[in-house]
Amino acid sequence: MDKHQQYERAFNHFDANGDGKISALELQQCVNVVGSLGRGGELSLADAEVAVVLIDSDGDGLLCFEDFVKLVEFGVGEEEKADDLKKTFRLYEMEGSGCITPNSLKRMLSRLGEIRTIEDCSVMINHFDLNGDGVLNFDEFKVMMSC
Repeated sequence: MDKHQQYERAFNHFDANGDGKISALELQQCVNVVGSLGRGGELSLADAEVAVVLIDSDGDGLLCFEDFVKLVEFGVGEEEKADDLKKTFRLYEMEGSGCITPNSLKRMLSRLGEIRTIEDCSVMINHFDLNGDGVLNFDEFKVMMSC
């Protein structure tokens, strides 16, 4: 079985309802089943939704086969990029809070020579704040950095 056939088989397994697309819920459920077998970790629905947003090529909120292949191949050689992104996130977040607030964004932008008001920073954060809590967690920061 070649790589393409393996991807098709996995895609069909993830596509529980057989509609030719993978939803965030289908992605989460399949990853968690694999994780329960001792072959991986758990995936929250929020993380699955972020993954779909990052990879979805046609904006329908679902992963087609080509999107799925991108997702599977994303991890190959991406470990360094992920580490760099985590380090960058830590520069912007409030110490130990695990999130970027308007105040912490303003502080970091000032260090970079860009003066912004708290209101400006709130608007920037709200644009990428997927869960509406007024701050950016790491997953939302990844979405922002991919744009």
